[in-house]
Amino acid sequence: MPTILQLGPYRLYFYANDRGEPPHVHVERDDSVAKFWLSPVRLATSGRFSRAEIGRIHALIQEHRDLLMEEWHDYFGD
Repeated sequence: MPTILQLGPYRLYFYANDRGEPPHVHVERDDSVAKFWLSPVRLATSGRFSRAEIGRIHALIQEHRDLLMEEWHDYFGD
C-alpha cells in the first residue's frame, strides 16, 4: 500500500489490487477510513469519519486531484 500523500493527519494511498477499478484513493486517520473516486471526486465509502471531516477530505482530494490521477496512472500503468 504505497502512501501517495500525507496531508496533515490523513494518509492517502492505493492498494496494489485496485488495478481493475476506476481511479480512486483510500484515506486513513487513526481508525477511520474512506475511499474516494477521483473522476469526478466523490465519496465511495466511509467508516468513522464525521460528515464535516469527509467534507474537509473531499476538498483536499479535489485540491490535489491532478497529482493523485498522475500517481494512479504511474502506479498502475494505465
